[in-house]
Formats: sequence, C-alpha cells, structure tokens
Amino acid sequence: MANSGLAQDATFDLRFQSRRHILDESTKSERTVLEEVGRSWLPKQTAFIVCDVWDAHHCLNAVRRLEEFAPRMNEVLKEARKRGATIIHSPSDCMAAYEDHAARKRAVAAPAAKVKPKDVEHWCSRIPSEEKAVYPIDQSDGGEDDDPAEHAEWAAKLKAMGRNPGMPWKTQSKLIEIDADRDFISDRGDEVWNVLESRGIKNVVLVGVHLNMCVLGRPFGLRQMVRNGKNAALMRDMTDCMYNPKRWPQVDHFTGNDLVIQHVERFVCPTITSDQLLGGEPFRSKSDQREKPGVPESSTAAKPDLATFRDQWSLISVPQDWNTATHGVVTEYEGVAWFRCTIRLSSGDIDGTKAFGLHHSDSTQFWLNGTKFKTLIKINRGQVCAIGPEHVRLDDTNLLVARVEFQKGNKGFHPPRISGSRSNMSLTGRWQFRLGDDPSWSNIPLPAKFGGSPDILFEPK
Repeated sequence: MANSGLAQDATFDLRFQSRRHILDESTKSERTVLEEVGRSWLPKQTAFIVCDVWDAHHCLNAVRRLEEFAPRMNEVLKEARKRGATIIHSPSDCMAAYEDHAARKRAVAAPAAKVKPKDVEHWCSRIPSEEKAVYPIDQSDGGEDDDPAEHAEWAAKLKAMGRNPGMPWKTQSKLIEIDADRDFISDRGDEVWNVLESRGIKNVVLVGVHLNMCVLGRPFGLRQMVRNGKNAALMRDMTDCMYNPKRWPQVDHFTGNDLVIQHVERFVCPTITSDQLLGGEPFRSKSDQREKPGVPESSTAAKPDLATFRDQWSLISVPQDWNTATHGVVTEYEGVAWFRCTIRLSSGDIDGTKAFGLHHSDSTQFWLNGTKFKTLIKINRGQVCAIGPEHVRLDDTNLLVARVEFQKGNKGFHPPRISGSRSNMSLTGRWQFRLGDDPSWSNIPLPAKFGGSPDILFEPK
C-alpha cells in the first residue's frame, strides 16, 4: 500500500510478472508458466517514460479508453516523482509545442552519452527474443474499432478543429501533468538515451499507448530499452492496444490487449501494475465486460478450414507445400494467392540513390509499400524487377507484397532474393499468405512499422 508520507528515495518494491514455456514431462507437450518475482528498484536509478499520451487520436474509442485511465496514470507519475524517479514525457511528433518548455530544454541539454547504441534513433520492430514468436493479433488494418458513423463524426469534428483527422495530435494530454522543474520532454531515441545515461538510470518503466505499436517500437520504447541493456518493465494496466475485434483472432478488444501483454511478458520484458505504487487494485476499464481479465482457453485459434485461408492472413514458412502450410486443408492449389512480409534495410545495406531490385523464379507481381515493381528482364523462367529508391524507406520497415497465379501441380511460393548495391538477401522464412484475389491486399492503410508483425520481418544479419 502506498504511503503519502513516503520520503524521497523510498524504494519501489515491485512484483514482476513474466511467462515462459516449459516441457510438461507428463504430456510431453509445452505449456506456458506464469512467474512472479519481487524486486526493489531505487527511484534515483529508475525512469518512467510516458509514450504517446496525446491530446487527440484518429480512433475515438482509443481516446475514450485512454482518457479513462489517464488520471490514474498521472497519480502513478506523481508518486514516482515524489519518490525521486525521473519522468520523461514522449508525445511523438509534438516537440514543436514544447520548444520553449523548460522540460524540453532540459532534455536537449542532457550531456551526450559516452556510448550511443546502434540504431537508437530508429524504430525497432523486433528484438532477437521475438524471432521465433508467433505474434498474437492482426493489426494490419490499423486497429481502429470505432462504430463507422461515430468515426465519421469524430473525423469531421477534428477537421473542424483545424486538425488532420489522420494525425490529430498536437501535444500531450492535459490529463498528464508535466513538472517544469524536474521532468524531461523528448521523442528522440538519442536524447532519451542521453537523459538515462547522464542520470545513471538502470531501470525503465513504460506507460502509455499503444502497446502493440508505439510502446514496443518507438526509439524510446520497450524493445530499444531491452536491446540496449536497461531493466525494462511495462505497466500493463496503464496501456492499451490498437486492435479491431473483426480481425484475427476475432476476440474482444480487451482480450486482444491481453494477448499482446502476454507476448510482451514472454518475449520482451516483465510487467507490473499501478497498485504496486498507489495501493488498491490494478486499473480495469468499465468497458471491459469480461468476468475476469486474461485470455480464456476459448480464445485460442480454432482448427482452420478453407474459409480461414480466404478470410484472413495466415503464417507460412516459404518455400513450403500447400498441405503443410494449411495443415492438410489444401493439398493442391490452383488460382491466385497473395503473400506479404516486411523488410528493414538500412542506408548501409542499400544505396538510396539506386533502384531496389528483386530476383524471382517466375512471373509473380510485387509491390513495395503499395507501389508496384516494374519487370526489367526475364531470364530462364525467372525475372528481375525493380522499384525507384524514392519508394524505399531506409532505416525503417517496408511492406513487401506478392501476387502469384498458381497453375495446377505447383509446389507453392518460392521467395525472392533482394538485390542492391550493398545487399543480397534471401527472403526464405516466414511470410503471411491469403487465398483469393483482391487488389487492396497490395497494401495496408498505415506504415508497415505500425501494421506489420515481428514474426514476418526480414533484416540483414
């Protein structure tokens, strides 16, 4: 229980929840074990990073959920600050509003770290511990779960306010207080890293939104903290996901949120809850109508049928035959199928002034970030196709989509090979596939770093 009389530097006595897979000797099958470990963190060595708690959002339901728990988040930050922790406010894309704010100037003035981690300025879509993980939800539609009529009204309201309905945020939410005398404001990974290193911060707690996108992936997010050696934790009742229940695995929003939390606990870092600082009970939304939080057994994937592979994107390890890829549902396939993956290429891998090319064994059509490749030459039943450098997002995640017309007797999809001035990479591994034909599948409605999942990401080794 929190004590209002606690002196500065009173330790954070926390219970860290994580998950791991073990082999059940009795059944010879793997099962997940929930573990809780108690540890004490010194406040002066601890920072709380507030991720993208914006004053507005394009999804109205996301605004409602955030505004419901933001007052409690503010109490968490006040308590952490009182005990001596560092508070860093990171409302991405909003730094112009804080140009003259003392907390922004303090972040800019932090001494440069002696060692700057590689790529700390960039989005991080996956860390090594996630490479074998199967990501639990489909967020490629952006995760909006608004009623269409309400969403249209909300977009019109934002436009009338002079805001871009797609990116309406201007500042951090006024529900979160910023202490001008002590706090920091930055959305840059290198600046945040400088603050952490200059203050001797070993422990980092992330709060804010949205877990499956920004909280995990931002330059100051959980993956970067874990990758660069900080003791990181997610405050799991002070976050939310962008997840649409109409998408796989077709569960309610809060179960989808819990699925991503479980992914974090197993593959990224442990989690804590707000009551460990404030007392009482962990926060729970009034809109969460489940009997109890968590992921019930009934939410696990049902046995697939043909409609499954037509109605949703499914994982496939390519090259792979249809029988194996569809668990025996499709033994032979004739017709159109679509495949997609994401690729991350740095300026050290690809010359940004030259065309980006693919080598492939048949007449498959390809798109990168929604733009179609042009076939340059055809050789020995294969092809070389390319796209202009202006369509490649260097040091970022790119969406690669393939449309394949299969003839009878085919042996499945054979992945292409990337060709560039400094890179030559095979894309053999996990992709997503979908049976049928729809031109809209050549792209997703938002950048791949937000909509893609870490289990279909290719990066140069």
